[in-house]
Amino acid sequence: AAGRVRERRDLRREAFIQWLPSVPTGTTVAMEACSGAHHWAREFAKFGHTARLIAPKFVTPYRLSGKKGKNDAADAQAICEAAGRPNMRFVPIKTLDQQGQLLIHRARQGFVEQRTATLNRIRGLLSEFGIVLPLKAAVVRREALQHLEDLPGWTNTVVGDLLSEVSRLDERIAQYDQHIAGLAKADTAAQQLMRLPGVGPVTATALLSTIGQGRDFSNGRQLSAWLGLVPGQYSSGGKQRLGHITKAGDSYLRSLLVLGARAVLVAAKNKTDPISRWATALAERRGYWRAVVAIAAKNARMCWAVLSRGDAFRLPV
Repeated sequence: AAGRVRERRDLRREAFIQWLPSVPTGTTVAMEACSGAHHWAREFAKFGHTARLIAPKFVTPYRLSGKKGKNDAADAQAICEAAGRPNMRFVPIKTLDQQGQLLIHRARQGFVEQRTATLNRIRGLLSEFGIVLPLKAAVVRREALQHLEDLPGWTNTVVGDLLSEVSRLDERIAQYDQHIAGLAKADTAAQQLMRLPGVGPVTATALLSTIGQGRDFSNGRQLSAWLGLVPGQYSSGGKQRLGHITKAGDSYLRSLLVLGARAVLVAAKNKTDPISRWATALAERRGYWRAVVAIAAKNARMCWAVLSRGDAFRLPV
């Protein structure tokens, strides 16, 4: 309690899990939120301990040896120091179901990135033969297929194989879309989130698997700030200076909300509800991209309200 070190031990994983039962029940076990951290946190709970996961960026300032003096002992000391701060922010511990659902999103996003890389590879190879294609994926598929028979030698084989790989990735992505649709259909909270404009099955299930019911945030603005959808502040001397959005937090969730916001803005031109009128007026006053980010931030706040209030939340009519 006084902050003094009572004991130092150097244990590997197997020895650590064997030593853990000898630790008094109710001990707080702090660690960085890294790969495997949620698994270890669940293991600590089995022994009656309280797990505290801290984001690495909050631990680094407490490392006395600085950024270049990183080692296990210095990290452990910094984690202990950070965990004792009264205003420290801790990472919520995910359940097995949450991690399993999040893996679906990670795998799907990996297939999407592979497909994009393969299409860009096709564009690069064809440009070597004077065939320059635009960035749009559908055009690349169509044009590459049309030029396939005219390509010389091994080029035909290579481009044909790459197009087959794109088709295979399309099938895998479609399968994972079905998995996500099934998750959303079976979850009441996901169904409530999908009532919001710009929130589909992918965004709803990704939010639930990442933040759960959102109880770690006091209000919707905290969630929006955690996602990096609020402007960064450079204020001093009583003068407020707001810059670009911080882009902190989960980039995957932020990109999903931004894509949903773009869809909302496109559809708002033909609607008369309060949110659509506000979005249209904002785009005219501040420009397209500022309006998109503002809609995404507003959606994040409404998502928090849906998760925290449940059926009590109603959209303005």
